Amino acid sequence: MNTVTLTEPGRFTFHQSDEPVRAPGEALVRVHRVGVCGTDLHAFAGKQNFFEYPRILGHELGVEVIEAEPGSGLAAGDLCAVEPFLPDPGGRCPAAILERTPNATPTMRVLGVHSDGGMRERFCLPADRLHKSKGLTPDQLCIVEPLSISDHAVNRRARVQSGERVLVVGVGPIGFAAVQFALAAGGEVSVLERSPSRCAYVAEQLGVATHEALPEDARFDVVLDATGNKQAMEASFGAVDFGGRLVFIGHTKGPIAFENPLFHSREMTVMSSRNSFGRFPDIIGMIERGDVDTTPWITHRMPLAEVPTAFPDLEGTEGLMKCVIEV
Repeated sequence: MNTVTLTEPGRFTFHQSDEPVRAPGEALVRVHRVGVCGTDLHAFAGKQNFFEYPRILGHELGVEVIEAEPGSGLAAGDLCAVEPFLPDPGGRCPAAILERTPNATPTMRVLGVHSDGGMRERFCLPADRLHKSKGLTPDQLCIVEPLSISDHAVNRRARVQSGERVLVVGVGPIGFAAVQFALAAGGEVSVLERSPSRCAYVAEQLGVATHEALPEDARFDVVLDATGNKQAMEASFGAVDFGGRLVFIGHTKGPIAFENPLFHSREMTVMSSRNSFGRFPDIIGMIERGDVDTTPWITHRMPLAEVPTAFPDLEGTEGLMKCVIEV
């Protein structure tokens, strides 16, 4: 079975692996699409948190069911999005933590990060992690996961309200989705992005105000930082208005610093946002109804066999929004 493994920072191998064997409670799936995420780029560069090598990457997935247990609600041929956030199989996480935030538990496992993901032809995973759609294509289904990340940040963490001034910092795929959800929530959305081509793209596709640099007096009720860049994250504190909220969607290795008098004088709230549970069916429904448009997302493609040679050139590619790997 064709498989791609990230054996160490900067090195993929294309190789044959054993066919998967389905266990009770699992479904066997055929992988059609793998979306390339910032997590994958950071892992390739050796800069990803919560990561060990070797690892089969791939957590943004559009798959087809080959085999599933009777009563699972799945049948051969079903096209599904994969919810890659795996609950603790041993039930070791305290219930109090799960009640507060199932997204960030001590036993958190994510496909393609803590366990092997979808850069292979077939694999098995818990059947309850599959969310089927009768109307969406594999291209659309692999976009559901990054949409869920931004949905969680905008609607569960920041809780953007209609009429609030919202700044999205960095419009890679996660920032792009954050703009979409903030607009859907009724926010007055602006974008801060240092890439002129990305500024032009998001302005054309979503019709929001874009800035390569903010005016010194610009302040926002909500700032959503999707950069994962230390300098940008530290600068985002200055864009939060009095009583405002700052949500870090991206993360970086090591500490970040902020000016304590500014933080205290504005009585701002600072939050992190990680993963997303329970929203996949809703997001699939939004795409099916046309409430969220996935058309602008995919700008680049590559076949699985070309990942070892083509993936290293992705970072910094002009016009890149989302690359999908076709399996």
